[in-house]
Amino acid sequence: MSPADDATRLSELTPAQWKSGIAAWLGWLFDGLDMHLYTLVAAPFVMQLLAAASPADPAVREKSSWIQAAFLVGWALGGGFFGRVGDRLGRSRALSLTILTYAMFTGLSFVAHTWWHLLIFRFLSALGVGGEWAVGSSLLTETWPSRWRPWIAAVLQTGVNIGILVACLVVYVMAGLSPRHVFLVGILPALLVFWIRRNVPEPAVWRAARAGEPRPSVADLFRGGLRATTVKTILVCSLSLSAWWAFMFWHPQHLRNLPELSSWLPADRERLVATAFFLVIAVSIAGNFFAGWLAREIGYRRAIAAMTLGSFLSMVGAFAVPRGHESLVQFWFPLVGFFSGVFGLYTMFLPPLFPTLLRTTGAGFSYNIGRIVAAFGTVFFGLFSRVGDFRLALLYTSVVVPVAAAVAWSLPDLAD
Repeated sequence: MSPADDATRLSELTPAQWKSGIAAWLGWLFDGLDMHLYTLVAAPFVMQLLAAASPADPAVREKSSWIQAAFLVGWALGGGFFGRVGDRLGRSRALSLTILTYAMFTGLSFVAHTWWHLLIFRFLSALGVGGEWAVGSSLLTETWPSRWRPWIAAVLQTGVNIGILVACLVVYVMAGLSPRHVFLVGILPALLVFWIRRNVPEPAVWRAARAGEPRPSVADLFRGGLRATTVKTILVCSLSLSAWWAFMFWHPQHLRNLPELSSWLPADRERLVATAFFLVIAVSIAGNFFAGWLAREIGYRRAIAAMTLGSFLSMVGAFAVPRGHESLVQFWFPLVGFFSGVFGLYTMFLPPLFPTLLRTTGAGFSYNIGRIVAAFGTVFFGLFSRVGDFRLALLYTSVVVPVAAAVAWSLPDLAD
């Protein structure tokens, strides 16, 4: 069955299509959970590991940003490695391996006793997180009908969002415990692997291509007409992810260090941070579906450019001038989250740019190499911001976003 020409209604989808969608969605949900458990407790946990006096200590900021950078580099390398595994061994097998990887090493973060222990565990867990994106997006591209792809892209991204909301809930409930305890929750995704291996078959498109085509090498991404597509895709992902990850990692720290919160109890500050994070992600779910609707109306390429420009304007609005915690938490941060719906479109837009036996490798490599750039961007903007004040650093990151929109406009639109 070709996913491109069947199932004009949801009731016509096959059990295999539903199972692949459920597997990818749950994988992304646990991606979001395991990704952001650290983001939400970075400052207090690293402060504890360093025996520092305050989360605003320069050493805490430096080490926590290096840990986040290691995570993003691992994410990128995992996308390339497991992308290749997915093209060679199959999407379902690779999906199981990625989930086991990030679940195991997120759980092991609980036993970290130095900042570099935590850095190693976060790097290793990120290998699985990055691989899951590449494998899951290719699995759905090859199994779901083209007419439903904008909506499944939105639904898939909500998996990440709901996972982040669960992370917020975990941190909120465990606010009175040591930050290390939240990582124990990250072991739960391992249970999903047993269901995937029994119920999610390999896509027919992949099986046919593997049987009938010579196996290309990774170097083919940079040969012939595919080279320009690969380079442009890397640029779009690098620039947009740099801005988004700088926002996601540094806006909780910016909120914690607002002068008006200096008299708050630490637990109250952490609950405000968790609430702000919750609102960003909750609103981003609406952004996912808006982006999906926009892609149906004007195409993926134009929708990506429009959402990216919206992200730029919302970041400028949030950080161009000093703002109090109420306006940031209730309006500006959620607005940035709304336009993050653009990342849901990447899941369906990127894989078709590459041939079948390079699809997971190409999409994973191009998207995840952007995370390496985002990793160094996180460190760079953190180190060059004024101690305890991240507003200007966050403002400066926004200038790369319009460039990402321009490059996205120049890519072909093969997802429809």
